Amino acid sequence: MHRSPDSSASASRSEVRQPWWRTAVFYQVYVRSFADSDGDGVGDLAGIREKLGYLHLLGVDALWLTPFYPSPMVDHGYDVADPRDVDPLFGNLADFDALVTDAHALDLKVTIDLVPNHTSDRHPDFVAALAAAPGSPERAKYVFRDGRGPDGGEPPNNWHSIFGGPAWTGVPDGQWYLHLFAAEQPDLDWTNPAVPADLETTMRFWLDRGVDGFRIDVAHGMAKAAGLPDMDRPDRKNTVPDPEGGQDPRFDVEEVHGVHRLIRRVLDAYPDRVTVGEIWVHTDDRLARYVRPDELNLAFNFRLLQADWDAEAFRDAIVDSLAAMDSVGAPTTWVLSNHDVVRHTSRYSRGADERTGRRRARAAALVQLALPGVAFVYYGDELALPNVELPDEALQDPVWERSGHQQRGRDGERVPMPWSGEKPPYGFSTAAKTWLPAPDGWADLTVEAQLEDPHSTLSLYRRALELRHDHPGFGGPGLEWFTGPEGCLAFRRPGGLLCALNASTEPVPIPPGKILLASGPLGDDGTLPSDTTVWLI
Repeated sequence: MHRSPDSSASASRSEVRQPWWRTAVFYQVYVRSFADSDGDGVGDLAGIREKLGYLHLLGVDALWLTPFYPSPMVDHGYDVADPRDVDPLFGNLADFDALVTDAHALDLKVTIDLVPNHTSDRHPDFVAALAAAPGSPERAKYVFRDGRGPDGGEPPNNWHSIFGGPAWTGVPDGQWYLHLFAAEQPDLDWTNPAVPADLETTMRFWLDRGVDGFRIDVAHGMAKAAGLPDMDRPDRKNTVPDPEGGQDPRFDVEEVHGVHRLIRRVLDAYPDRVTVGEIWVHTDDRLARYVRPDELNLAFNFRLLQADWDAEAFRDAIVDSLAAMDSVGAPTTWVLSNHDVVRHTSRYSRGADERTGRRRARAAALVQLALPGVAFVYYGDELALPNVELPDEALQDPVWERSGHQQRGRDGERVPMPWSGEKPPYGFSTAAKTWLPAPDGWADLTVEAQLEDPHSTLSLYRRALELRHDHPGFGGPGLEWFTGPEGCLAFRRPGGLLCALNASTEPVPIPPGKILLASGPLGDDGTLPSDTTVWLI
């Protein structure tokens, strides 16, 4: 492989101390699926606390905890009934405080979810809104509207819910309320000053308890187009605006940036904290607008997650993402899996077998962790966990019911973490029945099975994270690209690390240099096998 004529690197920046989050590796803990301390079959805060030593050993820098607030659990915690407490299912505030204290003692940061677009329908404010009359201050906190048609019997517009069906539900007095997700998740009206004031109170509540930042759920939501106009393409039901379908008035509306400026002003009063937004937009330029200097610190960049197993697709995602973030001085984030998408081990198995998917997942991990910026690791990525095909009767995601059993939902990527043993639930819980069932055949995927195996995916992650943290080859922003055989990519970090991926079907020569790490066995003849990544210096 040789240097490409279009090689480039981002402009150098002064060698001042950078905030911890600009190069951090975050580990996403899906709270109900990580570790169960009390034997009820559901993960909890005390269970996470018991596993902090494992996360420290793994080598991550920060945790991201999914919602643990009081909730009816229609959407597994993203329907929040009280954003300033802990649901008894997961423990209490003392458990949370102890978790933060112990994590900080291990130099692990703790970030938590904020859900500002909507609440639960059991939230006291929404209960009061339903009990109040149309036009009342109570209703003004949510998006209530009169219906269309002669008797107001039709929804106010043609918007769809992300979870299927209409985005409006009627109430007995004839008005309708908006819910872009489940009917039990009514949308807040962010034009009402009481709404941002309440979010500020929530943020300060948790910041004062020591949290290191927030992941903002549906950060491209909150603001809706003035007048709530019809969608140009009402058949579009997902959260990614489609330029061919016209403006989606539900998401990525200009006024949403005012919300993020408010969030930033609150956070700036607390040194060394971070916000990261869940933002689904169609272009990298639109994404970059959310991380301008006075808005969010980080934005989830899903380009790598959305790329097929293809070197050119990976390179395009990397080049475009770096350019967009560099234009506003923000670090790029890299994600391969999360709680809303099929795990990448299974995505890369499509058209192939599971062994191939696992090999590709290991190779993709070394590409992800070699890139400048921030990496997010979903629990179980380090074990190469696949999605699980659950039986119909086990499915709990609201997508399953609201789609009329046409879409199976996201439960397959949320199965409990396998810790030890030969049979389900693999040390996750002492209960025989867990909230989602673990499959048979995972004995070789447990933490216990992989911890001392030098060839395991867990050992690969541990070594990769150690090198990323300590080796000078990972220093500096920007990349220098090299050309190579078809189906391959190679880039060098300013510090000297060279990362080469062979996503083709044939072995290729390994670039010159000292080998630091490889995602799989290398050829005895000096070749890089198919579906393999190597780090060199």
